[in-house]
Amino acid sequence: MKEAERKSLAVVIILVAIGVLVALAGSQNGSSVAGIPVFALLVGLAFVIQWLVFIPAYKFQTEKFFDITGGATYITLVMIAVLFSPNLDVRSILLAALVIIWALRLGSFLFTRIQKAGKDDRFDEIKPLFFRFLTAWTIQALWVTFTAAAALVAITTTTRKELDLFAIVGFLIWAFGFAIEVTSDTQKSRFSASPQNKGRFIQTGLWSRSRHPNYFGEIVLWIGVAVIAIPVLQGWQWVAMISPIFVTLLITRVSGVPLLEKKADKKWGGQEDYETYKKRTPVLIPRL
Repeated sequence: MKEAERKSLAVVIILVAIGVLVALAGSQNGSSVAGIPVFALLVGLAFVIQWLVFIPAYKFQTEKFFDITGGATYITLVMIAVLFSPNLDVRSILLAALVIIWALRLGSFLFTRIQKAGKDDRFDEIKPLFFRFLTAWTIQALWVTFTAAAALVAITTTTRKELDLFAIVGFLIWAFGFAIEVTSDTQKSRFSASPQNKGRFIQTGLWSRSRHPNYFGEIVLWIGVAVIAIPVLQGWQWVAMISPIFVTLLITRVSGVPLLEKKADKKWGGQEDYETYKKRTPVLIPRL
């Protein structure tokens, strides 16, 4: 085994270990099935689903089902959480509905996009390498776990509270973020679909206010989910608050903004209109 593959294997092991720790913490005061915490089962299932789909993906050297698998995992976990959590209340149902709506919308959007593009160039170098490709799928499992943690912990907990101000405010925050994400994705899709815009970058609509308004919406909506979950969290369950923090760090420091900014700079860097656009337009938070 080559050095790069050994390192990738080590990363996979570390990611699984982190998943185990989150599963243990989030399971406190949670419902169980046959003596096994439901939240822990959900975390384990997130990894299993990714690994099962990874097998044919590696065999046929394709990443076309990567994004839709992530979306399907969210929906699967939430539905199982609802099914095996006793005494469901309106808060739990609300959280489940918000996550499913988001996953259906984003999953179908990303799947349609990659079908049109034909491939995702992020995977070009890693697809031929077993453990490096496996690492990407394992990261996705941890992404699902961290991102949905607040919702899943709140659904599976044995602590129940009636809807309150947290639920109302959280829902409004989610709706605001969701609207921004959907609107900005729609605007960019329409822009890219126009032949006259080939080779150009979008700087209209919400994209005139932020260079990445869709990512801003993504961060905001998960903050909303976390706010709804706050009243029922106890003890180690507060680990679920990693959800909006993780989403923010992932988007702003790892795979979101940095990659797209680098790609855009490589494509349009030096062009007067692009440099002007960068100077006047915030990276993430839209200007008024």
